[in-house]
Amino acid sequence: MTAGTVAAIMFILLIVLIILRVPVSFTLAFAVVPILLLTPRVSPLMLLQRMMVQYGSFLLLSIPFFLLAAVIMNEAKITDRLIRFSRSMVGPLPGGLGHVNVAVSMLFAGISGSSNADAAGIGSVLIPAMEKEGYDKNFTVAVTACSAVMGNIIPPSITMVVWGGVMSTSVSGLFLAGFVPGVMIALFQMALVLYFALKRGYPRDARFSIKEFIQSFRGAILALVTPLIIVGGIVFGIVTPTEASMVAVIYSLFLGMFIYKTVSFNKFVGLMLDTAKLASIVLFAVGSASIYGWVLAYYKIPNFLVDVLGGITTTPSLMLMIFVGIFLLVGTFMDSVPAIVILGPLLAPIAEHVGIHPLHFAIVGVVSLAFGLVTPPYGLCLLISSEIAGINAMRPLKEVGLFLLSMLAVLLLIIFFPSLTLAIPQAFMPELFL
Repeated sequence: MTAGTVAAIMFILLIVLIILRVPVSFTLAFAVVPILLLTPRVSPLMLLQRMMVQYGSFLLLSIPFFLLAAVIMNEAKITDRLIRFSRSMVGPLPGGLGHVNVAVSMLFAGISGSSNADAAGIGSVLIPAMEKEGYDKNFTVAVTACSAVMGNIIPPSITMVVWGGVMSTSVSGLFLAGFVPGVMIALFQMALVLYFALKRGYPRDARFSIKEFIQSFRGAILALVTPLIIVGGIVFGIVTPTEASMVAVIYSLFLGMFIYKTVSFNKFVGLMLDTAKLASIVLFAVGSASIYGWVLAYYKIPNFLVDVLGGITTTPSLMLMIFVGIFLLVGTFMDSVPAIVILGPLLAPIAEHVGIHPLHFAIVGVVSLAFGLVTPPYGLCLLISSEIAGINAMRPLKEVGLFLLSMLAVLLLIIFFPSLTLAIPQAFMPELFL
């Protein structure tokens, strides 16, 4: 079979199975079985073999630990402390609670590394509070869901850990490259919140008080140093990403059990069980996607795409625009983890062919896939936020669309101005640019 035929069969099977509502992690495995049966010298047992090879990655061991750290931080009521600190900073602005929603998502993203944890933890507190203050439900859901995507972009990010593991890209470099785009998304979203607040007359949350700012900062300082410990330890070579994830668990457990005293031993056991269930879903998707990606590589489909797309343009920015279209399409019906495992190795040779730096390619991919967290039919952050608010996930799509436009503006800026992503890693890790 030719590379084009194999790609067409696998893609059509993937779409059909998704339409039939088969879980994506199973869909990825089922879509390659016919190819494995029809390919000489290849057995369907390769499905299990390649999955086990993928699970042998030491870096992927960090995923359950980062998830556990996020769950512990939620249980330790870190969210409440970050909300109080955010209120002291941006609460006095028109539409104060909307700004708080964005600001606390940005801060919590630097702790959890998970957008789903952000949407659930922050949404459960701020969505009822915003509704009580007279905010429109659609706007409340939109700002909660869209700000939560920063968990995938601001370091430490589980999505970036997966990208680094699959693509052999420096996780330290990815963390540094994601900082500016993440902050830009927060600023653009806050500008949009201000627009809604002035148009709809949303209230200020509080008056600015130096005393309250200092007190709230003291209450949140131990949580705020978490990203410094994790990212700083990785960037300066003190710990590996997997070791950093374990440090994050120990530190969050120390805060929850001994400082804030909100996490008991019995609760911790329950949190580990919840994390095991969540991590198993993520890691199974990684494993099933790995065999999909292996078949694509076996038939040299990346080389086929280099020939096809490389003939369209050799301009890096235009090629990145094509990549964005692919990432946005796939992200609408697939989680970012399997999407990275499949698309990363597929598109990386093309990026290298036209001279796109691996970190620039990675950040564009991560930001593009973040859109899928709030776009149906996948849209997990949108579904979580809508469930908390008690409304249908289709209702806030108008407001969601405006927030996505602000994110798209940031995405275009980082495409056409690579220094926005590369300046910080180039300053701290120049060896990545030799």
